[in-house]
Amino acid sequence: MHAKPFAIAPLPRTELLPSGPAFARGLWRIAAADVSSGNSVTLLHDGPATFDVMCAMIVHARTSVSLEAYILRSDVTGKRIGDALMDAAGRGVKVRLLSDWIGMRGVSGRYLDALRKAGIVLRVFNPPGFRAWLGLLPRDHRKLLVVDGLVGVTGGVGIGDEWIGKTKRHRGHWRDTAVRIEGPAAHDMQQAFDTMWERALKRERRGSHRFTRRAARGAYLDPATAPPSLVGIVEGEPWRLRISRALHMQAIAAERSIWIANAYFVPSWSEVEALTGAARDGVDVRILVPSRNDHPWITMLTRRFYRRLLTNGVRIWEWKGTMMHAKTSVVDGRWVRVGSTDFNPLGVAINYELDAVIEDPALGAQAEAMFLADLERSTEITMRSRKVGRP
Repeated sequence: MHAKPFAIAPLPRTELLPSGPAFARGLWRIAAADVSSGNSVTLLHDGPATFDVMCAMIVHARTSVSLEAYILRSDVTGKRIGDALMDAAGRGVKVRLLSDWIGMRGVSGRYLDALRKAGIVLRVFNPPGFRAWLGLLPRDHRKLLVVDGLVGVTGGVGIGDEWIGKTKRHRGHWRDTAVRIEGPAAHDMQQAFDTMWERALKRERRGSHRFTRRAARGAYLDPATAPPSLVGIVEGEPWRLRISRALHMQAIAAERSIWIANAYFVPSWSEVEALTGAARDGVDVRILVPSRNDHPWITMLTRRFYRRLLTNGVRIWEWKGTMMHAKTSVVDGRWVRVGSTDFNPLGVAINYELDAVIEDPALGAQAEAMFLADLERSTEITMRSRKVGRP
């Protein structure tokens, strides 16, 4: 007599995904994130919209402008942003610019001299030196603008013409996403910039000004406005794995869907297991990656994971446009992540990164609509595709 085959039934759906203060506590505990309520958040689709918002913010700056950019070019886009910064400095606004040494390679000395002469204070993160000849890592991969400590922008958009489609290498602009945040979370973004600004000095004494991290509790969370518009600012630091832990928390708690867009997707096996486990439990897990990457070897590494993901129910799409550079996720149409972190060893474990994790059903609906529109311009990968490697 043969035993009947054993089948694993999906777990019953319950309200696992925390909201309001529970969301704040969970993100604080697992990712050391500052969380605040009462924020106004706007999704920004692609570079042109992001640059328009950034320039408008700088034009209206009264006291301070803090810009942190991994990619900094002295091209049309760089000149546009640079002109806005110089105009602000000319009005007496305190303007600081922090860029990564690798990300700003190729920028013209004339461009940098003009910024300095206008009164902009410029710092370069982790330049090479005699004492740091092995110090190519970590990099400052963050993209961040904060004005007056009241409004900020973060996401995947760098300061370069790739994002407006005016380069010789690329026919169209890169697909990317950012968010504009107005409210208490902008203060957290300012603190994040200030900490990185001091870190860029590369000296033992980082300066006398210390910043106190606010706990995600008490007066910082206003019961009248929470939910919606809860925002957690997650700062990725070397070996902290914060955004990876946040992904695990979301994968465990997701009830309906996990949709991820990621430019350089080379996940750890624990991240793969978190996503495939959710898919096997009936969660709609979708991943969008570029079909043509500006680093082609990344595409080869990404495709090594296709078979494992597909056989466990995860659906995969490849973007058909020039380059999909976004780093976003939306979970259950309620949680939205937009930032600089790619799910690969550099992004998760080595570089400095910054992501905004937002709980807001209205914003989640917008993020889902944006994701579905992107899928219309993408190709779904199936097990029959030649892009899926052999077992």
